[in-house]
Parts: sequence; C-alpha cells; structure tokens
Amino acid sequence: MREDCDLCEQMQQELAGLAQSLALPDWTLRDVDSDPDWQRRFGLKVPVLLWDGQPIAVSHLDPVEIRRLFRPR
Repeated sequence: MREDCDLCEQMQQELAGLAQSLALPDWTLRDVDSDPDWQRRFGLKVPVLLWDGQPIAVSHLDPVEIRRLFRPR
C-alpha cells in the first residue's frame, strides 16, 4: 500500500470482494514507504500482496491465482 495510490485502493477493494467468497486470512495494510527495506525491495512495484513474506501479487491482483492459493483443501 502506498498513500494516494489508486492501484493500491483497487487491490484492496478486489481483496475485500474475494474475502466474501473465499476463506481468506485476515490481512494488514502496510505502507511500503514505512520500511526502508520494503522501499528498496519494492520501489515502484506497488501494490504488493505478501503471503509469508513472499509476493503473491504485484501491481495487480489475479483473482484466479488468489482463488487457487486459498481454495479449501
């Protein structure tokens, strides 16, 4: 998430929509600019969605991939 980032807001809305149909874990929004390591690591590649510290979505959300990753087993 980055302040005043339309793509970040869009990803947040898409995640909220997916959370209604999937058992998504709770997530926390964090500002990439709040951490120097994140600034170096991601730079302009925002928004970024991390799962266990690994990016699973960068710049845009792929709903098919999110459904695959979080489908009930």
